[in-house]
Amino acid sequence: MTRANARTLFERLAEKDPAPETELYYKDPFTLVVAVALSAQATDEGVNKATKKLFTVADTPKKMAAFGEKKLGDYIKTIGLWRNKAKNVIALSNMLLDEHGGKVPEDREALEKLPGVGRKTANVVMNVAFGAPTIAVDTHIFRVSNRTGLAPGKNPLEVEKGLEKIVPADFLQHAHHWLILHGRYTCKARSPDCGACPLTDLCLYKDKVFKEEKPKPAKRKMASAPKLKTAKPKRKAKKKVTA
Repeated sequence: MTRANARTLFERLAEKDPAPETELYYKDPFTLVVAVALSAQATDEGVNKATKKLFTVADTPKKMAAFGEKKLGDYIKTIGLWRNKAKNVIALSNMLLDEHGGKVPEDREALEKLPGVGRKTANVVMNVAFGAPTIAVDTHIFRVSNRTGLAPGKNPLEVEKGLEKIVPADFLQHAHHWLILHGRYTCKARSPDCGACPLTDLCLYKDKVFKEEKPKPAKRKMASAPKLKTAKPKRKAKKKVTA
């Protein structure tokens, strides 16, 4: 995709949603780290159901570390891979206490050293919590970037680097969320809704899917009831009058 078309693409997404936000529930940088770590291979909706209860009782590294894996597991059992995630959340809470004074670091290198925090999670935290113009490439962004031709790549890192080059600087701050939301609700994996997409003319995807409107069935005329034949009354013969 050309730079001119890339700018038009983000102008349209910005017009539709000027200030996009993460759909994950969080209260501060720490709860955001936990929420993003829990969201791997899980839906935001599923994570939110667990964290809204969890964060009422454990919303600081100290409280979370005191919870322990078993108790934390009781809150997140509905989330995929919960055992391993519980282990990582307790470990990262302890590391924040031991090495960062209980505060979430703002730089990528320190974030990626936390248990269960990879490049994608670090990018989300840097962008959402600290306002850094980072792009966390998840499955939605990877699909949209390749499908539209915006920033094709064979792996998330290639796509991330491609996006950093093609996304206009004034759109970098929100590009991450615009692309995620577009992939989640419009440019879906199995059934992209190209008919409702504001980017159709810019998109380089060859197999666009347009849902054809089903013709409305013709109104059937009600058959009129057959007319009942009624027998005509017989006329009485007039009597002849004789003189």
